[in-house]
Amino acid sequence: MQQKYISLLILIIIAFVFLDCSEGNKSEKTEDKTILTVTIDPQRYFLEQIAGDNFTINTLVPPGTSPETYEPAPSVMVDMNKSKLYFMIGDLGFEKVWSKRLAENNPNIKIIDCSRDLSLIEGVEHNHTDDHGHSHSHGGLDPHIWSSPAAVKEMTQIMLNSIIEFDPENVETYLLNYSNFIKRVDSTDSIIKELLADIPTRSFIVFHPSLGYFAQQYNLNQHSIEFEGKNPSPSQIRMLIDDAGKENIKTVFIQRGFDEKNAEVVAKEIGADIFEIDPLSYEWDTELIKIAEILARDKAKD
Repeated sequence: MQQKYISLLILIIIAFVFLDCSEGNKSEKTEDKTILTVTIDPQRYFLEQIAGDNFTINTLVPPGTSPETYEPAPSVMVDMNKSKLYFMIGDLGFEKVWSKRLAENNPNIKIIDCSRDLSLIEGVEHNHTDDHGHSHSHGGLDPHIWSSPAAVKEMTQIMLNSIIEFDPENVETYLLNYSNFIKRVDSTDSIIKELLADIPTRSFIVFHPSLGYFAQQYNLNQHSIEFEGKNPSPSQIRMLIDDAGKENIKTVFIQRGFDEKNAEVVAKEIGADIFEIDPLSYEWDTELIKIAEILARDKAKD
């Protein structure tokens, strides 16, 4: 009997040793992968479509956090300091400060500006229409380039070129992956165009103005509740309500992490519906199609 217990104990010990070695090997394989850093999850999605699982992708801004106000956690910065490449959006508030610090801490890292070949549009902190029907906007350059499939094709071309330059041995794989990804981008674009064709209202309200390039590509008009990155004053809310009435706006978008009260006030005043969206979603194409479906919902009723 004692012999059986000893044999069983030996088997258990061997099993634990085997499992520990397996986990250790997995950990070593993960650690062996080169780390690349991106700012937001949509970029992680793009990069993984191009590079597959050849790299470990570190994302600076976690889901549900605003890139405009975020400061990376120490643990994220540790991985960032180990990164070989950093793909920045290009004009997000904290990126310039943190990329400078990163270059100081990690002089061997290559920093890639994903918006360098794009013509950035003027940011819309609040977009209003005057008595003559002209639209006026206030703010700096709009960094939210990933909301447009056309812009995504340009920014991912930059990402592709950088990956090939860094790892030329796998150029054929990256080119094939990129070609397949662009087909998905084109398919997403076609679906959105079809959804938005002949919709009764081409204007919408969003709390934080993150859909400027989406609006530009599909001939839409974005109004934001936020004014210069802050909650609006009563007079600014009244101006927005007046403009919304003129344009028969029936859609108000809100994002996680932003104040919903003003959105509720505006929506109630103009008889609009409120929808939560996530422009920072990893499921980039699914999210854009969802936004288009919301805007096209009244057309579906006709």
